[in-house]
Amino acid sequence: MTATELARKRVLVLGPALKALAEQALEGARIETVETDRAKALEALHPGLDLMLVDADAAGPDLTREVIEALANRPNGPGVLLIGAHLPAALVRALLKLDRSDVLEAPLVPAELTKAAVAVLARPAEEGSDRPSCRCWAVMGSVGGCGATTLAIELAALLAKKAAKPGAVALVDLNLAYGAAHAYLGGGTNMRLGEASGSPERIDAAILAAFAYRVDAGFDLFASPRDPMAFDRVSSAAVLRVLEMACQNYQAVIVDLPRFRHPWSLDVLSGADETLIVSELTVPALLSAQAFANEIEADAPGGRKPRLILNRMSNRPFGPAPSRAEAEKALGRKVDGAITSDWEAAACSVNLGGPISQHRPKSKIVKDVGAIIDRLTFEANRSTEQLPRIA
Repeated sequence: MTATELARKRVLVLGPALKALAEQALEGARIETVETDRAKALEALHPGLDLMLVDADAAGPDLTREVIEALANRPNGPGVLLIGAHLPAALVRALLKLDRSDVLEAPLVPAELTKAAVAVLARPAEEGSDRPSCRCWAVMGSVGGCGATTLAIELAALLAKKAAKPGAVALVDLNLAYGAAHAYLGGGTNMRLGEASGSPERIDAAILAAFAYRVDAGFDLFASPRDPMAFDRVSSAAVLRVLEMACQNYQAVIVDLPRFRHPWSLDVLSGADETLIVSELTVPALLSAQAFANEIEADAPGGRKPRLILNRMSNRPFGPAPSRAEAEKALGRKVDGAITSDWEAAACSVNLGGPISQHRPKSKIVKDVGAIIDRLTFEANRSTEQLPRIA
């Protein structure tokens, strides 16, 4: 395709500020501009579009992400160019769901836009592609020792069982200094992000494969060697690049997040499809879970609403621990799942090295985690079906 052929293309520009640039760069194209209003933007996604330019700075992360997700459900969708300064990783990750897309950093000159538009439009659309999009689950504990790592491992193991082939699921332990996932699984610590932080752009599929350790349960573990100074040595760019590449190469990515915030934390939370906050049934843990949920909703609005998971639920009708109803009252919101306490199964699996679903598949923990996966997957699919359908 040549620049001349752009004259026959239909282009939708989201954000009036891009109109002048588009008219210069895409001379002769049929350009339509829509304001950064949700209803108008979604209504403008009509059939026959060849290219869409999105002013991410003007549209904001929520509208930009919604537009991208709507286009991702459209067969033979238009090419998309995302334009902005300091784009959040969440938007870049959402763009990976599209067959033809690119990211341009503002400000840019018309020649740069022309070149990018020609390149995107030259790529063939993947008609009828059955390529699964990646789903990212972030898991964090409200307090230390509440079972967040155990939940992350069980999520990875059960999702790996559901996958069509081995190696379709990744568990990324971002507790870079003292992560425990490798000890729970008897796995290797191959993810050396400190060494890669000098040139994070060099982290590609080959290096990602070198970072991975395949565990017996059929998923890949990304864990770092013990290093008290790891959070100082590892750059945000390296962390986000690993997650970006993981989302390109796996059907599901589980991220075990540290409780304490780091420079990359909000980007990870904004980019996750699901954020699970794990709490045990103690007042300090519940108060901490409530605070974490409020902070995430306030500071990472581009992400999904956090899910609250109660761990180590007791079957006893009476006892010192709060009931689920009492916990929800303390949290001021409904919880999204509960996991029954089964200390023997959890301890046995840790000592043998592997997920509970491998060593104690009949444990109530396995059943409860499976129910959480089924519920959240069902809700995600229903939400996708309710997006505007584009013929």
